[in-house]
Amino acid sequence: MGRQIGRLVLLAFLIGAALGVGLVAGVAMASSGAPPDPAQLVATATPLPDDVWAQLDLQEQAIINVYQQVSQSVVHITTHAVAVDFWRGMVPREGTGSGFILDTEGHIVTNWHVVRNAEQIEVILVDGAAYDAQLVGSDDYYDLAVLKIIAKQPLVPVTLGDSQNLQVGQRVIAIGNPFGLDRTLTAGVISALERTIESASGLQVGEAIQTDAAINPGNSGGPLLDARGRVIGVNTSIQSPSGGSVGIGFAVPVNTVRRVVPVLIAQGRYPHPDLGLTLWELGYEVRPNESGPQRGLLVVGVAQNSGAARAGLRPAERRRGSFGQVVLVGGDIITGIDGVPVTNRDELTLYLEGNKRPGDTVTLTLVRDNQEIAVEVSLTER
Repeated sequence: MGRQIGRLVLLAFLIGAALGVGLVAGVAMASSGAPPDPAQLVATATPLPDDVWAQLDLQEQAIINVYQQVSQSVVHITTHAVAVDFWRGMVPREGTGSGFILDTEGHIVTNWHVVRNAEQIEVILVDGAAYDAQLVGSDDYYDLAVLKIIAKQPLVPVTLGDSQNLQVGQRVIAIGNPFGLDRTLTAGVISALERTIESASGLQVGEAIQTDAAINPGNSGGPLLDARGRVIGVNTSIQSPSGGSVGIGFAVPVNTVRRVVPVLIAQGRYPHPDLGLTLWELGYEVRPNESGPQRGLLVVGVAQNSGAARAGLRPAERRRGSFGQVVLVGGDIITGIDGVPVTNRDELTLYLEGNKRPGDTVTLTLVRDNQEIAVEVSLTER
């Protein structure tokens, strides 16, 4: 490791020295008014040592190896549907996206928004062979979907990595089909971890990987890879004022894929935990027993046969005010779950999705009649 750092320092020094030579030559030309001899400039350039070039060649070869290893497992997905246009009637609509081969049985992982509302799905393999695909399962919250094809040729699955110990600055590679350009490679680094993004369902999803590897429309569903070619995420969205890549892309971490995709294959859907409550975010502070300023979630509805109903949670009552307006009176106010403070619906959703499953029990901290109490609630399926 010390030798490699020393070589990088040497490389930086030599590049700086070469730039310095060019600057001196430019100053000399400006002072004398005569253009320099190109042969002389070339002769004075300092060549890089062979071992430095060898290091650069190794880095390039590593990316080349990843592409050669994984591109055969990346697929091009096209979707076909019919939309209703007021002026033109029934109009065909096509979409495009990416995916990757999960196993030799023909399961393909992609984004849910790539195949949403599709009436026909086609998967194109690296050799150009096209197959009709069946939607096996999907989940709008995590924006994941699983397709299946029956291929005539052997399939080469990807290798799934581990997103638990990723580091900001780690090199990553994306392979997909941006704007329909088959199996395009882009490279970058992990820009941030544990990002919260809005999924295709409109809800907030945590733990997303942020990268500056170029991701554009058509990359969705393709793999985000580490330097060894292991899948560490599924490219899912970008943040861009123009609609194209500006170096801010997001991927669903592969450990979420490991947890969700097997359930989608087995059941067709992924069960999400739910309290059975309709909640309003309070814009003012709650002060039970003057214990300190807090914000919370007002219970305005309790679903029948839910865990919250069985636990006896109380919704606010709707009454008419003196000027005819609707006034909410009473109602439990949730300020925490399992000892974790919550002030909005997103925080509650992220906690449940990241830590609980249907059938688990949580302890809600409530403010009821200006008193703080704790109530255990059994979670049901959303």
